[in-house]
Amino acid sequence: MYHSGIGGGGFLLLRLSNGTYEFVDMRETAPGAATQDMYNKDENLSLYGGMASGVPGELRGTEYIHDKYGALPWAHVIKPSIEVARNGFKVTEDLINTIKQTSPNNFLTEDPAWAIDFAPKGRLVRLGETMTRRRYADTLEAIAQHGADAFYTGPIANATIRALKAVGGIMTLEDLKNYTVAIREPLQINYRGYKLTSTNAPSSGAVALSALNTVGGFDGFNDPSQVNLTTHRLDEAIRFAYGQRTELGDPSFVDGIDKYTKEMISAKTGAEIRAKISDFRTQNVSYYDPKGLESLETPGTSHMVAADASGMAVSMTTTINLLFGSTVIVPETGVIMNDEMNDFSIPGLSNSFGYIPSPANYIRPGKRPLSSISPIIAETADGKLYLALGSAGGSRIITANIQNTIHVIDGNMTTAEALAQPRLHDQLVPDLATFEYAYDNQTVAFMKSLGHNVSWIAPGQSTAQAVRLLPNGTFEAAGEPRQVSSGGFAI
Repeated sequence: MYHSGIGGGGFLLLRLSNGTYEFVDMRETAPGAATQDMYNKDENLSLYGGMASGVPGELRGTEYIHDKYGALPWAHVIKPSIEVARNGFKVTEDLINTIKQTSPNNFLTEDPAWAIDFAPKGRLVRLGETMTRRRYADTLEAIAQHGADAFYTGPIANATIRALKAVGGIMTLEDLKNYTVAIREPLQINYRGYKLTSTNAPSSGAVALSALNTVGGFDGFNDPSQVNLTTHRLDEAIRFAYGQRTELGDPSFVDGIDKYTKEMISAKTGAEIRAKISDFRTQNVSYYDPKGLESLETPGTSHMVAADASGMAVSMTTTINLLFGSTVIVPETGVIMNDEMNDFSIPGLSNSFGYIPSPANYIRPGKRPLSSISPIIAETADGKLYLALGSAGGSRIITANIQNTIHVIDGNMTTAEALAQPRLHDQLVPDLATFEYAYDNQTVAFMKSLGHNVSWIAPGQSTAQAVRLLPNGTFEAAGEPRQVSSGGFAI
């Protein structure tokens, strides 16, 4: 609702029971009237209001997967969501915290289109109260009866365009009608005897796999006595991977991206990066990113992961970007619109750290912006499903997925144990490694002694989910322990 929804988009990685994979790109696209310099005078227009929204893709992507692989009727799948929206749900601590974190949040009470759901009594909903989204229930009812076309054409589409244009939007009915998903080739590496599969550009699966490909050539990640050194090596591998990320963009618009991502995760590249890593110090940012291109910090998202006894697994991340997206809600439908246009790079506007924007991620009509989403599915050496995981948390998605994979495979942890481990994050720009409060003090001190700029942060800035298939054929599932409303269930 405030992280994701049908007004947004995402990426889905599917493993079929026969061991083949499908990567579904349902990322939002730039409207047909979009230009690369449309935010040069006011970057905030990419965050809030009608110009901030890309063409939503989540519903088309979900319909594509259902039509191809679903077993239950479409309407049956949507029915529970309709009932929850219409009959109500308890306001959770997570929703209350999200409202508090959103600043300013006065639109939730002052804009009638928002207040009807979030402030029906003239003040914000409170913990434990029942909240309804009846307009949204009606929208889902139409989609259940008529498919995704009900969203992309007809009265719902008309209402969407009216709402966006009322606050300066440029999206058109043609943009909605013409949206299509992109089916892309996933990426794979071998990691300590496991085959890891992730999503290709314009997602950041290549970034996660690059870091894992690098550390996969180092020993000691299963040895607690070497935790200081392995933490440094991991952080260095991550810094190189984020340096590579600055060249990524939509393969449909940037020549050579598919070749580039394969080179990112090759054995040769992994060996070259390991040779550049010093065990005695970290380096200046330019060592990892010689072109001085920006590494965008992206927020938001929701993640879900599921698997069944046949070996089919889904790792899916969706988003509307910032909390409550563009802060535009369609009055007639209750759909919250995304602000994914902020994930593009803006020419001529260096970021706050002096790094220049990446041309590979400039806006073009119909183009998909770069994303941090990077779900991972792991198989054993004999080709059996072993692990599926993913995270939410903007730029921190990548590092959360990397660390959780290492904890399960190298650390031999359960998924619950892995997700509970304190996390580090380093995205190269800014030149800062952050550590959750529970991280080992000696390790952080060691990192500082090697020249890393370190800082402590509160936990919960990334949220992960994971499922693992055990040797006895049963599943274990874990939800993010830092998030009150998260959970994992094995049935």
